[in-house]
Amino acid sequence: MVGCYIIFSNKLNKFYIGATQEDVSIRIEKHNQSAYGQQRFTAVADDWTLFLFIAANDYTHAIRLERKIKSMKSVKYIRNLLKYPELLDLLVSST
Repeated sequence: MVGCYIIFSNKLNKFYIGATQEDVSIRIEKHNQSAYGQQRFTAVADDWTLFLFIAANDYTHAIRLERKIKSMKSVKYIRNLLKYPELLDLLVSST
């Protein structure tokens, strides 16, 4: 399923935001195995878990969602996306 995903590492206490065209569970497994390279941000930890998946109309929409979330530069915003469904609806409809 195409969408934007947010994963979280307890080890780093950090979020990572990405977009995918493949199954999100496979994507997370690849992040945990450092399949995207040892120099990547997600390679530092191996305990990434799915925090939130946002279905998108297509890959271009998923990229817009990813960029919008990253532009907010806010952990509080990310946590509020899960906490307040209306905020998530607004994000999806406005991008």
